[in-house]
Amino acid sequence: MVIKGALDLTPDLNPIAEGARRRIALRLLPFVFLLYVICYVDRANVAFANLRMSADLGFSDRVYGFGVGMFFVGYVLFEVPGVIVLERWSARKWLARIMITWGLATVLTGFVRTAGQFYAVRFAVGVAEASFFPGVIVYLTHWFRKDDRAKAIASFYCAVPAASVVGSLIATWLLGVQWRGLTGWRWIFILEGIPPIILGVITVFYLTDRPREARWLSGEERDWIERELEQESLAKKRVRDYTILQVFGDKQILLLILAYFLAHCGVQASTYWVPTFIKRLSGLPSSQVALLAALPGLVGILTMLGNGWHSDKTGERRWHTSIPLLIGGAAYLLLLSATHNLLLTIFLLVVGGGPMFAYYPVFWSMPTLVLTETAAAAGFGFINSIGQCGGFVGPYAVGYLNQRTGTLLAAFAFIGFSYLLAGTVVSTVRIRFARSLAEENLAVEKLSAAC
Repeated sequence: MVIKGALDLTPDLNPIAEGARRRIALRLLPFVFLLYVICYVDRANVAFANLRMSADLGFSDRVYGFGVGMFFVGYVLFEVPGVIVLERWSARKWLARIMITWGLATVLTGFVRTAGQFYAVRFAVGVAEASFFPGVIVYLTHWFRKDDRAKAIASFYCAVPAASVVGSLIATWLLGVQWRGLTGWRWIFILEGIPPIILGVITVFYLTDRPREARWLSGEERDWIERELEQESLAKKRVRDYTILQVFGDKQILLLILAYFLAHCGVQASTYWVPTFIKRLSGLPSSQVALLAALPGLVGILTMLGNGWHSDKTGERRWHTSIPLLIGGAAYLLLLSATHNLLLTIFLLVVGGGPMFAYYPVFWSMPTLVLTETAAAAGFGFINSIGQCGGFVGPYAVGYLNQRTGTLLAAFAFIGFSYLLAGTVVSTVRIRFARSLAEENLAVEKLSAAC
């Protein structure tokens, strides 16, 4: 269902174009979706493991929050260099390397005994995974025109809520097992670290770096997509041909970075703490908590696809990014007066966690409209790496506030205001979008006909 909705591309009068677009989508989107499901399951599985892990190892909320944040320290340090390597060398080979190494680091997490080991292995997972997400965004720009890009990114990014559902179901099963002297939370890491290693090997042979290398496209289809992407690149350069240094100093790019940082403070705090929130507010068994934690992901799949499709249809980006963040922020602030009612609390957590996913694909379609080539790789890596600092700040801030105040209310307020501020900043972004040569030629033809 997810992929089918994402493949419902805008009609094109040229049958060669239609065939190329659909063939590219069918070949690439299901596979990168699967890769990111595995990626996010491995990144966020610690949230479900923590339903037992901290109690078994004697970790406080502060220790857990800091350990979660260490992932993002390693991630940020290697993000920009990694994505530049991907762009200049080979996307498929670099993505394969990323997956194999993060799989190995995830398996090692199942054997931690001390806080120091927990910090070290989470840092290692972050280093291994660095540049995967922006690398795939860069990779998709090699294949999808701007008219299809929000839908393509939405299809890829639907893996995030889908992973929360998959992770919840796996955790529901594994938390209750005891195999070979190892408790269930350890098996969550061990078993979930194996698939990326296998898929990493497959990636080398399945993905194709550029359209000109795609033997699964006809010659006419290869020529068409290469011509379209080249025209789009030229159109961007006429608006402004960014260098890497100019990307780092552009006001609108800096606003996007600030918005992404604020959003990530809320997103990652929510991702890594929602199971704990539900357990402490409900007192339910861990297996039932894991199932309830899947609900925001189910809502997120629908809102992500719908918002990406509507954004491409209307051509509007800014408000399609801002409004979901504002809704998520309002839901978390309403939690401040709703914790006495469990059903209302779960509903607000779903509203706060579900629509929030909708902003991702549209947000990432914004910089793709103005950045090209190495500047795009550096720009996406720069936005993501600085924004991911929020992944350290958010989970740690929630752990600190929980321990300092003894309640969850301060954490809800922190997450809510992070979302509201992010949505407000996005609403101020003004990016001058480039028109393709084809669009300009069509406009000239219409003007000539009118004259």
